[in-house]
Amino acid sequence: MNMTHNTIFITGGTSGIGRGLAEAFHRLGNQVIIGGRRKALLDAVTEANPGMRSIELDIADPAGIDAAARWLTTEFPALNVLINNAGIMPFDNPAGAVDEAALLAQVNTNLLGPIRMTAALIGHLKAQPAATVVNNTSVLAFLPLASTAVYSALKAALHSYTLSQRFALRHTSVRVREIAPPWVNTDLIHKGNDPRAMALDDFIVQTMAGLASGADEVIVDSVKPIRDNPGANEHALVNGFNEAMLANPIPVA
Repeated sequence: MNMTHNTIFITGGTSGIGRGLAEAFHRLGNQVIIGGRRKALLDAVTEANPGMRSIELDIADPAGIDAAARWLTTEFPALNVLINNAGIMPFDNPAGAVDEAALLAQVNTNLLGPIRMTAALIGHLKAQPAATVVNNTSVLAFLPLASTAVYSALKAALHSYTLSQRFALRHTSVRVREIAPPWVNTDLIHKGNDPRAMALDDFIVQTMAGLASGADEVIVDSVKPIRDNPGANEHALVNGFNEAMLANPIPVA
């Protein structure tokens, strides 16, 4: 992936990893457009980064996705990179009752949102000389956290979909890539000083280097052993990880 001279749309670009990637690509001279639900936050990010553009978008809304895709392809005909970053991560209990509204919100945001967003832009992207789709999954796709069981399962599903999508687009100009972050110090759950969370700046530096390297999967060094864990004997690490998290749970603001 060329790291410059791109026109890049990033969903969930108002905070955390999305904003970090948006500003990193912006500094390299790319035309960056961010999407998000809250106009005040979109305005704050674009005002801090002159030349960056934004659009209000609820990634859980299919009609909103279609409208955003029409606007993007009209206003930015050179659009050639989509980064599916938007996501939500509420806690849940796979041993208890299901909150139907929360469940559907996660499915629509974390899985159907990236699928729909890519589908809405794929015709345009395939018409570009070189294009890239980046799906932001999670280390929890490979090492599920029981207290965010639905989130973990949906990220595993998006990883699987990414593999299929990469194969299906193999003879086109569109490259499909994946980033799988560890716990990063953002406000996705709780932003604080927990030593288990990777600093956002460090994550962005390593991820930008990985994207520049051309790898299909971009994972920071701390994730590599976990990425290799799935297999017939994966339960030991999964169980040990969850026992450790129960002993020292994630703080919630």
